[in-house]
Amino acid sequence: MRLVAVLTAALALFAVPAAAADTTKIVVPYAGGGTADVMARLLAPHLQERLGDNIIIENRGGASGALGNDMVARGPADGKMLLVANMASHVLGPALHPPKAYDQEKAFEPLAMIGSVPLLLAIRPDIPPKNLKELIAYGKTAPNLGYGSAGAGTAMNIAGEMLNDVGSLKAAHVPYRGAGPVINDLLGGHLDFMIADVTILLPQIRSGKLRPIALFAAERSPLAPNVPTAKEQGFPSLIMENWYGVFAPAGTPPAVIAALEKTTMEVLTLPEMLKQLESAGMVGVKGRAAFQTILKQDFAYWGPAIKKYGIKSE
Repeated sequence: MRLVAVLTAALALFAVPAAAADTTKIVVPYAGGGTADVMARLLAPHLQERLGDNIIIENRGGASGALGNDMVARGPADGKMLLVANMASHVLGPALHPPKAYDQEKAFEPLAMIGSVPLLLAIRPDIPPKNLKELIAYGKTAPNLGYGSAGAGTAMNIAGEMLNDVGSLKAAHVPYRGAGPVINDLLGGHLDFMIADVTILLPQIRSGKLRPIALFAAERSPLAPNVPTAKEQGFPSLIMENWYGVFAPAGTPPAVIAALEKTTMEVLTLPEMLKQLESAGMVGVKGRAAFQTILKQDFAYWGPAIKKYGIKSE
């Protein structure tokens, strides 16, 4: 009887469920499958291992990132809800549509910059330009020159208006709901060019379906080493790089922010992670302090720039 009692007690002990792990939610302000979503999913297993939390990714797309931003800005400031955003959703969209309930610049605490991806200008190969100067010359004589973007206020749209400005062009902007439909219409001959993250355009360029014209970056990309920058072609102001980063809500305790930054940077600098980021065209991992400097510059610059380029809401 004593043995039965001991066995019963042991079985009861094992039957008691272990303490449930905490949950940390990573919000992505876009639909699944985009670069921000991919970055979140690269981070998640490593963060889960180090934090001991269950990591859940929630895609909250819509309104150029505003829905995801709002969810995190209003979320618990305890380190259990994070945001993986990019320059378009975090700076450009709010510059065009400032949130009414909070100050975008002050509503989030940056943890780390995952890296940045330069934008690439590509044209359909049945039109003659081979470089940026030829495209600008062609655009001044060709009727109905047009480019597509993933929507008003996106990096793709702003880069197109930058080209219009420096080249004295009047290329028409055609907004879409994502980069995929833009590529389809460009391949179908309904558009003349598009400017998007280099990684988005590489498959079509490598297959010969699109012709690369210029990289909107300070330096050439290792993913497209034969494509010259706009700067090399005489247009140094044509730089547009889309960064990606990790944020927490404002008000998160400083000790929690410091711990999250440390853990996130440990993950981002793992050799296998750096290799994956490089394969995605992502360069320039940065810690919180350096990322804050970039954010301050971007918030100060892009609001006036959007007004200068005359970009309007859809």
